Amino acid sequence: MTSRALHFEIPIDDPDRATAFYRALFGWEPHQWGESPYWNVADDPAQPGIAGALAPRAEGGDGVLIYVGVDDIDAALERASAAGGGVASPKSEVPGVGWVARVRDTEGNVVGLLQPAMG
Repeated sequence: MTSRALHFEIPIDDPDRATAFYRALFGWEPHQWGESPYWNVADDPAQPGIAGALAPRAEGGDGVLIYVGVDDIDAALERASAAGGGVASPKSEVPGVGWVARVRDTEGNVVGLLQPAMG
């Protein structure tokens, strides 16, 4: 897989206010992912672009978080550290999606990594 942006998360404080804003701005129809405090947006595979979500600020930090696809998340975490960055959050499984982690680059930015589930 070529590493490319696969997903974004926009941090939010108030789900009702945020979903109303993005519905009015882009015509998105945010929908909650199960019982999680997580609202998928721009996730129609028939449309161009990457999928995204609105997520609680505590999880997303201060800015929009981009997830980049990787073939081997463990190797990518090692490469981030070797290149002068570090691990911002360790690898964790998202059932049915794959493995995610976050790295901090040499400039202090956080970038998400996503190793998609096989299947």
